[in-house]
Amino acid sequence: MDLLQLITLLLVISAGVSYLNQRFVKLPGTIGVVAISVAVSIVIVVIGKTNNELSDKIRDVSASMDFSRILLDVMLGFLLFASALHFDYQKLRKQQWPVFVLSTLGVFMSTTIFGLLLYYLCSLFGIELPLVYCFIFGALISPTDPIAVGAILKHSKISEKLSTVIAGESLFNDAVGLLLFVLLLEFVQQPEAMISIGTVGSLLLHEILGGIAIGLVAGYTGYRLIKSIKDFQTILLLSVALVLGISFLANYFHASIPLAAVSAGLIIGNNSFHTDKVSDDFLLKMWKMIDEVLNTILFVMIGLQLVAMPFLEEYWLLGLFSIVIILIARTVSVSLPALFLLGKLNVNNVLILAWAGLRGGISIAMALSLPDSQYKEGILSGCYFIVMFSTIGQGLSINTLIAALDRKGLKRQAKRP
Repeated sequence: MDLLQLITLLLVISAGVSYLNQRFVKLPGTIGVVAISVAVSIVIVVIGKTNNELSDKIRDVSASMDFSRILLDVMLGFLLFASALHFDYQKLRKQQWPVFVLSTLGVFMSTTIFGLLLYYLCSLFGIELPLVYCFIFGALISPTDPIAVGAILKHSKISEKLSTVIAGESLFNDAVGLLLFVLLLEFVQQPEAMISIGTVGSLLLHEILGGIAIGLVAGYTGYRLIKSIKDFQTILLLSVALVLGISFLANYFHASIPLAAVSAGLIIGNNSFHTDKVSDDFLLKMWKMIDEVLNTILFVMIGLQLVAMPFLEEYWLLGLFSIVIILIARTVSVSLPALFLLGKLNVNNVLILAWAGLRGGISIAMALSLPDSQYKEGILSGCYFIVMFSTIGQGLSINTLIAALDRKGLKRQAKRP
């Protein structure tokens, strides 16, 4: 299947799924799209069991979508730029320390806890998964997904402060997760090579500082260019070209695409172009539409990946373990930094932070990019279990949790003399 056919098929399926959700299912956008896509995939898999030719054709179509490369090299830049464009930098500054700690130390802690617990349970139940692969799994699943988180926060009743922390964390922790993932993968592929602290530090500086530098320069350049004109068509073209250029440069210099896209988005989104604000409003509205369309396509792709995963039934136990462990790791990794920063623990806030930490397509993309090995299928299946539970289960229940915690808090206040 050539590129044009693939794009056409994705757009047709995405439009159909989006229509079904809005017309009949009426779930929140992201959740409904994923749920319908998974249901369609299950039907296709069941039909495929009785029709090998049909099953083979469907798998060929799914295999022709290089999901990992499409997301990490192309879509990720657009989605993060759009998220940062609408993010209030002043709110982020007020919560900079919680965001920084959760997006760095939180990811390291979650990766470590997840890896150790998974290795222990796998050993207990006779599942073969080396410790280093458990840590790799932890690195790719620990970062919260900014796309999934952003889609849920739009319809949630989370307080402004917590919403800023959750969204800010999700914007920056992908870069940390990707770096951990790359380092651990290098250790697996070259076990005889010595990975020194200097090497790790050099990679971190290159990825982090390189990504931020590209984003700041590109963002400022884009801002000055857009500020000098008032033609809407040219403004939109410049912004799209800016994101594509950021992704290209970050790839070329092996810098962080997430940090570059977020840095540029924050610069352009938090500076006004003209006093009448017309250009500002146009750009924000257009990128909101681009964001929502790409979100729909992305989550349709996630749902349809099930067709290419016939091995899920072989790893259901690993999948269930993974769901429980990531919830434990997430809770601990937000509790300890909160205790360290504040000197006390707000249980309600910890529960909301833990439950609102959704995983999405970025984790699946990293899992798909793993080199072929006897452990890849298990990690990919476990990752898929977590993403489906996270997007549908946690996404649908987050407002219920918030309401329950609010009622509990009101009852506690009423009992006080």
